[in-house]
Amino acid sequence: MHTLLTILIDGLTYASWLFIVALGLTLVFGVLKILNMAHGSFYALGAYAAASFVSWGASMNLAPAFSIVAMLLAAVAVAAILAPLTERGLMRFFYGRDEVLLVLVTYAMFLILEDVTKLIWGANPYYVSEPYSLFGNIDIGRQTYVGYDFALVALAVIVGLAVWWGLNRTRHGKIVLAVIHNAEVASSMGINVSRVYMLAFTVGIFLAGIGGAFTAPMISVQPGVSVGVIIVSFAVVIIGGLGSIEGAAIGALIVGLARSLAVHVAPVAELFSIYIVMALVLMFRPEGLFQRIQARKI
Repeated sequence: MHTLLTILIDGLTYASWLFIVALGLTLVFGVLKILNMAHGSFYALGAYAAASFVSWGASMNLAPAFSIVAMLLAAVAVAAILAPLTERGLMRFFYGRDEVLLVLVTYAMFLILEDVTKLIWGANPYYVSEPYSLFGNIDIGRQTYVGYDFALVALAVIVGLAVWWGLNRTRHGKIVLAVIHNAEVASSMGINVSRVYMLAFTVGIFLAGIGGAFTAPMISVQPGVSVGVIIVSFAVVIIGGLGSIEGAAIGALIVGLARSLAVHVAPVAELFSIYIVMALVLMFRPEGLFQRIQARKI
């Protein structure tokens, strides 16, 4: 019973940050129709920026609670700096081009950003320990869990609800949904599609950055951290269905629980468990669990 509870909690914790990252990936695809290979680099930059901001706060003898604000500011800074550079400076020149070309362009951007992180932060790992102890420990039965893990789950719920509410209950969200449905018709009705693309790309980078920032206290921030994240994030959006918020949530939960079960039962099958789940879903639902219904063109 205790093992089952540990598997559930570990799986939920892993799924929480993965959902935030995958949500940004699926949002960018839903609006811009781009499989962004550089999404993992935005996650890594969020983690590195959070490590720098938290370390600066500690050197200034600021209150430990400032580390939470510092991680949020790190994600905002990454989105504010990179969104104009990548979307306006690069991606807008390739909209409407072949999908393979877009994948190659974003992969090139991924390679560039990997080198940029090494130039700025070097090759040594960074550790962000301050935020991890802010929420104390929580005793459940005979097991003790770190409170930060549960705070991360709460953050994922808040982020997911905020994105859903923003898309379905606000004027700007309705405009984004109109562009997702048909960009040409939306443009003919006076919607500035280019501005919507910029907004979606900025939010996508912010979600990747906040996922990296709030995961930094749980990992060693070092070169190569972006590679594993983008692979698992793609697995989530493929399982859930490209462009679906609900699919990202369910896909992250499935991947998180599958990985947690493998770690506790058969550690050597940790990565294999994720891919076998993805393969099983694709066998019966090639479009994913929550793929949006596409209108048939005649």
